[in-house]
Amino acid sequence: MPPPALALARPSAHLRDAYRTLIAEFAANGDALVPFTLGFENTDFDASLFKLSDCARGIGVPDGFVAHSTFWLVRGGTEVVGVSNVRHALTPALLREGGSIGYGIRPTACRQGMGNAILRLSLLRAAELGLPRILITCDKQNVASAAVIVRSGGVLESEEYLAEEGENVQRYCFSSIR
Repeated sequence: MPPPALALARPSAHLRDAYRTLIAEFAANGDALVPFTLGFENTDFDASLFKLSDCARGIGVPDGFVAHSTFWLVRGGTEVVGVSNVRHALTPALLREGGSIGYGIRPTACRQGMGNAILRLSLLRAAELGLPRILITCDKQNVASAAVIVRSGGVLESEEYLAEEGENVQRYCFSSIR
């Protein structure tokens, strides 16, 4: 039997419980909420959806932020297994760390090809937005993330030690979307 279909969907109310389960799983596992939109308050779920929609239009984003679109990787139409965030532009801070796309996969869905799927689909969304340059960053020690990025067509552009983070950040550029 083939695995359940994967789709990159806009956040929606009918997936509220599946989304909250994903966040609870990150918290129970002690993982950072990546991308940052996972940290948005969602007690009033409709308000949370409006906030994400506004962010995609650049409405209400904090100073130093850019318009950004959030997507959910959904398996079988019912399970949110990952979240991605596509930034519509790159600021100097995002060029340094953060890049064009951030994504996270729920711990129980790791090592199942979900990272490859969410990045591939997010790259297509970035291309649809007409981004002239797609940059993805990751911590050098995150070998699994780097492998996903390279497998998706990313080419290592630079590496820099960020003293404030205590880590080496790698920057990968995408010249074409596959």
